[in-house]
Amino acid sequence: MSGIGAVVVVAALAITAVAAWWLRSRSGAVHSPASEGKRVDHASVFDRLGVRPGDADLTVVQFSSAFCGPCRATRARLQQLQATRPGLATLHVDAESHLDEVRELDVRRTPTLFYLDRDGRLVGRSSGAPRPDELTALVDAHVGGRAGGPV
Repeated sequence: MSGIGAVVVVAALAITAVAAWWLRSRSGAVHSPASEGKRVDHASVFDRLGVRPGDADLTVVQFSSAFCGPCRATRARLQQLQATRPGLATLHVDAESHLDEVRELDVRRTPTLFYLDRDGRLVGRSSGAPRPDELTALVDAHVGGRAGGPV
């Protein structure tokens, strides 16, 4: 291999490694609405989906697809949290059956979770399976930890 060819290969590998690291570091991270770069009121979209945020301190709306392994794991984690935190409500949405809402909310992968406070304000969003410790911290910040210790 010529010297220039080796440099191109090394540069391509370095760029690929940086891109993979960046994608992995963002996957599942909870972002506040301000960090999304746009402020849009999606209350009507959530209303069409049957979301009733006033019934709980925190409502988590999870968009999933049928063959998504991380979606099942995330749903199970949310059910564990919900069992010990009565102020937490969850709603599972099949992304394939709600394509208009998926487009309006800019859901690009599953699972995607939206976190709504009691007043229906979007307090966070995550794409990809959320990190368990970050998910628990976000839930506890809004509903508080309950008896029985961490889940």
